[in-house]
Amino acid sequence: MTELKKKKLKVKKRKVDLVVISDVHLGTYGCHAKELARYLKTIKPKHLILNGDIIDIWQFSKRYWPKSHMQVVKQLSHMMSKGVKVHYVTGNHDEMLRKFVGFKMGGLEIVNKIILPLGDKKAWIFHGDVFDLTMQHAKWLTKLGAIGYDGLIIINSSVNYILEKLGRDKISFSKKIKNSVKSAVKFINSFENTCAEIAIRDGYDYVVCGHIHQPEIRNITTDKGEVVYLNSGDWIENLTALEYNDNEWRIYKYREDEKAQKETELEDNSVFKDNSELFDELLAEFNISKAK
Repeated sequence: MTELKKKKLKVKKRKVDLVVISDVHLGTYGCHAKELARYLKTIKPKHLILNGDIIDIWQFSKRYWPKSHMQVVKQLSHMMSKGVKVHYVTGNHDEMLRKFVGFKMGGLEIVNKIILPLGDKKAWIFHGDVFDLTMQHAKWLTKLGAIGYDGLIIINSSVNYILEKLGRDKISFSKKIKNSVKSAVKFINSFENTCAEIAIRDGYDYVVCGHIHQPEIRNITTDKGEVVYLNSGDWIENLTALEYNDNEWRIYKYREDEKAQKETELEDNSVFKDNSELFDELLAEFNISKAK
């Protein structure tokens, strides 16, 4: 047995009750698929919620689907074959899947939202684009912005590569823009407050969203009551997820997870096979899951 295989056997997965991931945007240049695949390899969730914009159907192209993006699909399929319950909540970039709401395959179900009991509390989980007025009234503008955002991420990656070589800290253009433009800050605050107000009105204890690429956990109080607002962030800039375990929520941050980052050596050498081989394995796991 090679030294690499010995190392693989020692990898112990972290048990988590619930994991929420959103805004992965597979199929775009800005997606950090390798990092997500490494994270998925280190956890063993009972329930996984993919909260929208996992595959970017808006910008999907046959010319760009790297092995690492297929590896994420493979990891998710592997989880399902091991009995992990997976809900795919539709978002705006994968809105085509809304035609298939209610579809079930093994442990996978496609939904628009989830009302999830967590102990004696209830969580309302949905992507969040329903509260985006641009999405509702000028979708073409939103799609144009998505292309511009992906271009900005590509330029940002090139700049950060140079900064890293020079020994300087990385920067995020989009974060600087969001934080400096008053209308962007106002939109984020309005989004969070709207979600919270409706959740309080309907008697939910938690409201869990994605969409705006802003990881957050905070209590929001109005004259009608109180709710915990949560956002899972994204895998374009923040590389974050939400984890619920032992009755507590936390924001997972890949850049602070040394164990997941150590998976780099193992995966770069052995795991990222070509897409045809991964597709064959995917079909094999699907057949096993279907047989069960």
